[in-house]
Amino acid sequence: MDASALSGPHFNVAVIGAGPAGLFAARELALQGMGVTLINRDIKPGGLAEYGIYPYKTKMKEGLRAQFRQILSLPNILYIGNLTVGQTGDLSLDDLRAMGFDALLVTVGAQGTKWLGLPGEELSGVYHAKDLVYSYNQLPPYSEMHFQLGRRCAVIGVGNVMLDVTHWLLEEAGVDEIVAVARRGPAEVKFDKKELEAVVHYLDMPSMLAELERVRPEMLRLGQDPEQFPAIIQQVKDRVAPTRNIPNHFHIEFLASPVRILAGDHGQVRGLEVEETTLTLKADGDTSARGLGRFRTIPADSVIFAIGDKVDGELGLPVEGIEFVKNPLPRFPVSETSYEVFDRQAGQSIPDVFVAGWARQASTGLVGIARRDGTNGARALLAYLQTLLPRGLPAAEQLRARLAQAQKPFVLKDDLLRLEQIEHERAAAQGLEFFKFSDNAEMLQAMGLALSAEK
Repeated sequence: MDASALSGPHFNVAVIGAGPAGLFAARELALQGMGVTLINRDIKPGGLAEYGIYPYKTKMKEGLRAQFRQILSLPNILYIGNLTVGQTGDLSLDDLRAMGFDALLVTVGAQGTKWLGLPGEELSGVYHAKDLVYSYNQLPPYSEMHFQLGRRCAVIGVGNVMLDVTHWLLEEAGVDEIVAVARRGPAEVKFDKKELEAVVHYLDMPSMLAELERVRPEMLRLGQDPEQFPAIIQQVKDRVAPTRNIPNHFHIEFLASPVRILAGDHGQVRGLEVEETTLTLKADGDTSARGLGRFRTIPADSVIFAIGDKVDGELGLPVEGIEFVKNPLPRFPVSETSYEVFDRQAGQSIPDVFVAGWARQASTGLVGIARRDGTNGARALLAYLQTLLPRGLPAAEQLRARLAQAQKPFVLKDDLLRLEQIEHERAAAQGLEFFKFSDNAEMLQAMGLALSAEK
């Protein structure tokens, strides 16, 4: 879209969420002449790019931070961190509308956690993978969580998050044995070869090959190639040489559907009961798992759910399943995709609210996909703005005035630059590759912001 198409008084747009989708959406809107207010729950921008990528992938993180820094340097983007939006947050969506924002783009990701509703999920030693990922990436307040893990851990799910968590459990948390549990088979694993590199040499290959032999008849019955998965493992092992003698303490069990988490004498986890499954081929070529009525127990001291996420229903938008409801017949589609929030009771879109990134489709893709989806969500919103007359209301100024009356500090661009410099200085002084504050109060204090009611 040509910027001249929306020339004249700026429209005012609030982008809620400053992960990759929100940042690249803000960039697209700003380059088209919009006044953009980028609102972030966390102090730092980046979302999962900052707090979801494994800590030692420093080159990747620094590259992304450089891109985000460039985006935030655009003069018509106002960044406000440490500000929550939602029904119980610092501001609601209606508050933002009342301030004069012409449209809202929600890119908060999937901040909720997805569970299976199994008996025993309340036991000590049961966690969601997101809690661990946020904790070891030093996102407050998750950075202060204590995990009771024990020697043996069962991780439910076989995606990239499972591999990241397994990497941390084995190398940083001192866990001796990891069993990843999959309802379906080797042909349905969701992780990438690249992500397998970090843990491939931990695989207990004799046990893994025995498991692959066990599920071979099921794969052949479905027309799947039972040699493909072991070939992938071998390719990765050949590509990445072990840097030291690594104990083989990682295993994957297939065709096993979690049924309940078993308790020990003192309310802690002692095992995960699973039901053996068989697979059914669906019309679309995918498979579904069906229980066979045969049960067994996987010994475990802790259980971690790595099965994806869901959106936060507290934001105040309609939710179905794990996602916000989108208009099935959008007025402003981009690449045949709907970015418009839909109110089923009213039978129409909520006209001024759009969603992008994981807020549009939970747990889908990495940074590159989030970037593209954020940009496309911004383009859908821009198409909507073309149907309006600019009101020219000072929305950002009204928001600043509202925040000046609040009993907590908020973070602006200059504050972020100051914090970044301080963290670089701390890393240099301590001889570290990187240094990151893991407490909001410490970050606010380092930036010289009053703490007031904020911990």
